[in-house]
Amino acid sequence: MSKKTLFEKIIDREIPADIIYEDNLCIAINDISPQAPVHILLIPKKPIKKLSDCNNNDKDLLAHLFLKIADITKDLNINDAFRININNGEQAGQEVFHLHIHILAGRKFNWPPG
Repeated sequence: MSKKTLFEKIIDREIPADIIYEDNLCIAINDISPQAPVHILLIPKKPIKKLSDCNNNDKDLLAHLFLKIADITKDLNINDAFRININNGEQAGQEVFHLHIHILAGRKFNWPPG
């Protein structure tokens, strides 16, 4: 059996987190090291290491995640001013190898992001 990721431990309630949304497919938590006043991680419950590991079987899950982004940002009243980010692989800044989407808001963002 492979070792659980940090996110799997949060999903299984082995590690506490500030949960702001949850359903049978995903969980959204406040990031413990926020890079903006609002920094939420949207995490699928299915353990997929990175976005590039997704396949056609994951299309409904991916659609669900993006629709949840719209719901979460609307609920937080940031639906017109947010950035989403997905790091894919170590060189792209991915630290936890369980697909997750960063939702950032509450400050002005620069382009290019860096």
